[in-house]
Amino acid sequence: MSVQAPPAAAPTPATDPDLARKIPGEAGIWVFILGDMLVFAIFFGMIVVLSAQHPELFRESQGHLNRTSGAVNTILLLTSSVLVAFAVRASRAQVGARTAGGNAPRLFAWALVCAGGFVIIKAIEYRAKLHAGFTPGTNDYFAYFYIFTGIHLLHLVIGMAVLTWLMRLSRRPDLTARDTMFVEVGASYWHMVDLLWIALFPLLYLMS
Repeated sequence: MSVQAPPAAAPTPATDPDLARKIPGEAGIWVFILGDMLVFAIFFGMIVVLSAQHPELFRESQGHLNRTSGAVNTILLLTSSVLVAFAVRASRAQVGARTAGGNAPRLFAWALVCAGGFVIIKAIEYRAKLHAGFTPGTNDYFAYFYIFTGIHLLHLVIGMAVLTWLMRLSRRPDLTARDTMFVEVGASYWHMVDLLWIALFPLLYLMS
């Protein structure tokens, strides 16, 4: 009489790290992201309060902004986030393949191009506003505009450094699951930068 082997136990979080990790990246980056977004939520609240207390000032000052440049920057960041998402997927597929390159480095590179376009447009916008005499000291609206968009721009420049590192990391022929975790951490940060602008754009450029 043959003896059947007992069925293999189903993988559990204790035996399969992929099951144990339910969120992209690691918990630490999400603590940072949530904390950063909480700070920006306070900023957003300040903009809403300003628009409610001084609607005429808000409307008149907002009229001096270039909505087209803001919209183009929004499209650039949305496009970059899509590219980064595909790059993360390509990086995961590369694990164990033992081949260098793949699509991930190119996707990260194009995301960097989009980010560079954002920086250039924002620099042109700042220059035009300052040349026209709209400085942080003009009124409360422009003080908020320069402070909050400046803080976001700093986040974006840091994100560009992160994308550069991810582009180099994804070129490795021996990409590991741990490497993809770092890719997910960097991608999560970049998506946060995108999300913050998605909130800033309508608050500063569209809401009246």
